[in-house]
Amino acid sequence: MAVLGCIADDFTGASDAASFIVKGGMSVQFYNGIPGNQSPGSEPDKAQAIVIALKSRTQETGKAVEDSLKAARFLLSQGVKQIYFKYCSTFDSTPQGNIGPVADALMDLLKAPYTLLCPALPINGRTVENGNLMVNGVFLHESHMKNHPLTPMWESRIQKLMEPQSRYPCYDLLPEELEDFSPESSSAKPFYLIPDYKTQDDGEKIAAVFGHLPLLTGGSGLLEPLARIWTGKLSEKGSIPESGTKGKALLLAGSCSKATLDQIAWYQDQGNPCYKLDPRAMMEGRQTEEEAWSFAEEHGSHINGVLIYSSDTPEKVKEIQSLGKERTAAMLEGAAAALAVRAVNSGYTRIISAGGETSGAVTKALGFSSYWIGESVAPGVPVMVPAERPDIRLILKSGNFGQEDFFQRALDITLKQD
Repeated sequence: MAVLGCIADDFTGASDAASFIVKGGMSVQFYNGIPGNQSPGSEPDKAQAIVIALKSRTQETGKAVEDSLKAARFLLSQGVKQIYFKYCSTFDSTPQGNIGPVADALMDLLKAPYTLLCPALPINGRTVENGNLMVNGVFLHESHMKNHPLTPMWESRIQKLMEPQSRYPCYDLLPEELEDFSPESSSAKPFYLIPDYKTQDDGEKIAAVFGHLPLLTGGSGLLEPLARIWTGKLSEKGSIPESGTKGKALLLAGSCSKATLDQIAWYQDQGNPCYKLDPRAMMEGRQTEEEAWSFAEEHGSHINGVLIYSSDTPEKVKEIQSLGKERTAAMLEGAAAALAVRAVNSGYTRIISAGGETSGAVTKALGFSSYWIGESVAPGVPVMVPAERPDIRLILKSGNFGQEDFFQRALDITLKQD
């Protein structure tokens, strides 16, 4: 029976969270959305942790709260002892954002006297220092992520980010205060603590001090040490699925982050087949999804997979958005999703996707509702095996994650050797 439950505010964030729970030694059942009837191929008794992917990061706030509470009630019905609300390690939220309202509602549901705001992932350069979010040592609001198209990162101080969102106060918790913290000396009503978290060792200490709480919130950095604590209490270590499978691969990229652009450039430089989707040409009928698929099939015998991408520089993206931001995004995400479906229907068994919105569209189109989580290609990017189709391997990454040679690593790890 599962003891740890995680509610994530988007799909790639959920897979990120699941990967660190697996790294901490637990087996993970992953659900795309709130489970209804038991999914085909699911074996809940094997799962030591359950992760639920929602769409609450950019949903209307009322719906985000409603879905998060439904997910929490499902997890409680499965017997979990602790719930973790996972959001982005850069707390990408506006004054009207959903992190505060969802966290407040979960605190109320679980009658938690207090909890943590812990959006750190040091292994990927995301840290909390003196209550401020940092990206590779730079204040969040001064980093390259300040102009995120959906959730602009306008402030680095977590307390200030939460003030317009939450009904409850927030307090910074400095390293020297960590081990001697006593909730009796703080506010009588529910509140949040913001611990400094700069190193992996900080995460171990935070988990040791606060791992007993019924609710924790943050990025995925805290989940690995939490999982290790739970693993120490369980009778056996969790099992994970095999990473490799037979069959062809299709790579898709829609993220315009610097990391993904560098990964595309690297893959092209190795002489691999690549095809760029041009949104203006698609809108004008000069390029079609059918042409992209024909390119993929024509180069399908290449030793590596075909990469089809719409990623571009921020300047080009801004220019293209003049055609209609939502219309352009829907068209490109729809094309990526349709290509993934074509690939699976044509016998492809490996789908690799870069970008949160792109990956969300792909998974929705493929229709798999439950996954087992395997080893990671990069921190926060695991191999995912659909419970309904154990022959398929999916790798779905947030745009900012992964090494320069990420696509090659993903191809190598998912290919079963004879």
